[in-house]
Amino acid sequence: MKKEKFEDWILFENENYLLINKPPFLSTLMDRQSERNILDLARGYVADAQVAHRLDKNTSGVIAIAKNPEAYRSLAIQFEKRKVYKIYHALTDGIHKFEDHKVAVPLLTTGKGEVKPSRKGKASETILNSVKAFSNHTLLSCKPLTGRMHQVRVHCAYAGAPIAGDELYGGKWLYLSSLKRKFNIGKFEEEQPLIKRYALHAHELAFKDLDGRKVGAVAPYPKDFEVLIKQLEKNS
Repeated sequence: MKKEKFEDWILFENENYLLINKPPFLSTLMDRQSERNILDLARGYVADAQVAHRLDKNTSGVIAIAKNPEAYRSLAIQFEKRKVYKIYHALTDGIHKFEDHKVAVPLLTTGKGEVKPSRKGKASETILNSVKAFSNHTLLSCKPLTGRMHQVRVHCAYAGAPIAGDELYGGKWLYLSSLKRKFNIGKFEEEQPLIKRYALHAHELAFKDLDGRKVGAVAPYPKDFEVLIKQLEKNS
């Protein structure tokens, strides 16, 4: 199988920015458990590259990389002022009919790498919309208006729609046997989940370039997320 290169992930490029489709299981910054990360790979492509924001290691999707210091400063300010348009897609447990449902719950980061709703936390807002319902799951479009750690994951859970596979926040692993009535597995085999991470994908990102023009990209689903949705469509 052909090994993917950084160039294969590029969705958009100009003199100031790169927008790439980050694969799952790859850290944005240096990670003790991984040899590769997005920042190092980007600097192998553009020497002065700086990652303007982060995605969790298991989250796939579009991420912006600045190619020069001025571009980085500009995008950092846009993130700070909440001027960046972000849409995530999440496959969630249960059937939900959200229509511009706002989750406005302060979030507090604990010392254990976990985030919890708390009055002592920082203001956080996410808009949830249902995209498609399956037998026992719903694909949601999630628009975070702030950028807190694990925000989409925690806000989905708070709304009663935990993300499939996100055990930290109440999500359940999704198995083919739960979808297909006549599914059989070998006597000595252990069934694997349809997706081996929480089902969250950064689907769309848009912001302003240095000249004020719009920069943006939509990231196609990676193979694991695409297969998951196809199985749900086939067996719902």
